[in-house]
Amino acid sequence: MLKKIIDFYRALPPAERPVSLTDEEAVKLTKKLRLQSFFAGTLGYSLYYVCRTGLNVVKTPIVESGMLNDQQLGIVGSALLFAYAIGKFVNSFMADHSNIKRFMATGLIVSSVANLIVGLLGMTSGLVGLSSMAFFVCFFIMWAINGWSQSMGAGPAIIALSRWFPPKERGTYYGFFSASHNLGEFLSFIFVGSVVGWLGWQAGFVGSFIAGAIGVVIIIFFLHDSPESRGLPHVGNPPKESTNKAQKGVLKNPYVWILALASAFMYVSRYAVNSWGVRFLEMEKGYSLELATTVIGINALLGIFGTVLSGWFSDKFFKGKRNMPAFIFGVLNTIALTLFLLGGDSLVLNVISMILFGIAIGVLICFLGGLMAVDIVPRNATGAALGVVGMASYIAAGLQDVISGTLIENFKVVSDGVVTYDFLPVSIFWIGASILSFVLALFVWNVKPAE
Repeated sequence: MLKKIIDFYRALPPAERPVSLTDEEAVKLTKKLRLQSFFAGTLGYSLYYVCRTGLNVVKTPIVESGMLNDQQLGIVGSALLFAYAIGKFVNSFMADHSNIKRFMATGLIVSSVANLIVGLLGMTSGLVGLSSMAFFVCFFIMWAINGWSQSMGAGPAIIALSRWFPPKERGTYYGFFSASHNLGEFLSFIFVGSVVGWLGWQAGFVGSFIAGAIGVVIIIFFLHDSPESRGLPHVGNPPKESTNKAQKGVLKNPYVWILALASAFMYVSRYAVNSWGVRFLEMEKGYSLELATTVIGINALLGIFGTVLSGWFSDKFFKGKRNMPAFIFGVLNTIALTLFLLGGDSLVLNVISMILFGIAIGVLICFLGGLMAVDIVPRNATGAALGVVGMASYIAAGLQDVISGTLIENFKVVSDGVVTYDFLPVSIFWIGASILSFVLALFVWNVKPAE
């Protein structure tokens, strides 16, 4: 039974080229399947993100319903992130050996079902007498399962880029792919936010399930394992060493670990806004849920602009070197975050800060979150590099959720039934992490690409 499962997920072997397929037809077919895989990976992963970030929209309604408090929500959020961190390390290594279509689709199926179960538990809690503590435990378990399954998305999608695109084009398409993070966040804030406003927080999780189901269909029909599995020529130079040896080399590469730490601190600032930004605007600045989700959604939307341009910009003007753009946008990230947290209640000012933050984070997700590490490792160890960076990033994001939730809860004051929040301690924590991120990135300034 286990062997059948392993064989099902194993990368497809090279197929013989059809005798009737001419060279011209082979080139056209390669381009067609390449673009299909790119779009399937990008759209599929954006819908992965909807199944992950829906929680960020429903925090205030859940707290106001009395079901959970801020600290419990921080713990639930961290369950996903910690499971994701470990899962991304393990599953990205496995993805290098896997049939990426089946691997990626399976993860999204499980993630979608986890969202559906949470939504149904919320809807029926009153009918079945489910206590808030019992709901908290169930939510924690489902969100941990969601986190593990979520880790099966990025690896296959980025491996598709390595298998289907040559190195000279990889940065450009990686930039476009990285927009999937922001597109998913935008869809989550707008689509899930609308569903929650209309039907309640429980329905938000059902909305995430529907989005995930659509993503599964896209992946199954349009993501392809490799050119060789379709009888087409290998893209780029063949690997010089076995996948296992290349993966071990990644673990011994100190620059991959430095980039992982830089990405980890960047993810603290990123998830600070994504996880707590709506709550911050509501409690600190008095925004309504609809206005708060719209302002935070701007960050996700503008992040698409940053990611799309990042790879192309560095390929075109910096000859594939990502160091200078990573430093520039790392500084911009810190400036924008400081403006958002400490700049006052002005709607215009907060919108401007989210525009700048979204663009900066979009670029940094592309560079620090994967591309700079992928550039310095062999093609057949792409998943391993992403696993190391992803593990560090999401452990940091998980710790951020716990620390942030604890700081927010411990520094609130209740007087005559009125709750007042002090966000200054947690703001210092978030800003400090963003500074450490771009400082660490300076240590890989002169590292050369592997290919």
